[in-house]
Parts: sequence; structure tokens; C-alpha cells
Amino acid sequence: QVQLVESGGGLVQAGGSLRLSCAASGRTFSGYVMGWFRQAPGKEREFVARLSWSGGSTYYATAVKGRFTIFRDNAKNTVHLQMNSLKPEDTAVYYCAADPAGLGIRYAYWGQGTQVTVSS
Repeated sequence: QVQLVESGGGLVQAGGSLRLSCAASGRTFSGYVMGWFRQAPGKEREFVARLSWSGGSTYYATAVKGRFTIFRDNAKNTVHLQMNSLKPEDTAVYYCAADPAGLGIRYAYWGQGTQVTVSS
């Protein structure tokens, strides 16, 4: 059974950095697309970034492009989200997700989320 466990959230001042981690287990993830999403209070969940596990290609939401980087550690079956130049509007619960079809469209597996709070 696929399990995704996020970690690395916390409180940071605007302009600071955080690195989120998503530890994936339960199978090999070759062919999967791994994504990060976030949900702020009172708002819908939104896409942040995704990565093709096999090829390593990435894609970012406009709001985070140039500030966030998604990358993987194959040896540890972990996907990271490096977040730099954080803004108060980045405050949200961040979720890791996995799409077994490899299209980055339907994410069948989700983690429990990790809170990121950016103070002004």
C-alpha cells in the first residue's frame, strides 16, 4: 500500500526558506508523477509543483515559479520541495500526492499534510 508522509513544515519569516519532504513507501515509484499541493484557510486546494519520477521533468504553478524547486532523492524514495523567498501568501497546509498513471492529472494517493506559516 502506498504511503506518503510529509515533514518539514513550520513557521518562518517572509523572505525565508523551508524544505518540505515527502517520504514515499509501499512500492517503486518509477512511472509515477509526484506532486505538491497546498490549501490555505478558506480557499480551495491548489497545485504547486509536480515531478516525473522516472524522467525528472518538472512543472510549477506560476505563483511559485522561480522560488520553489521540486526534486527527488531516489535512494531514499523521497520527494522534496525547496521553498525560497517565502511570502505570507504561501501560508497553507502543503500536501504531497502521487499519480500512478504518470500524467499528473489524477492523484490517487495523498499524504496527511504539513503546515507552513509565513509571517510578515
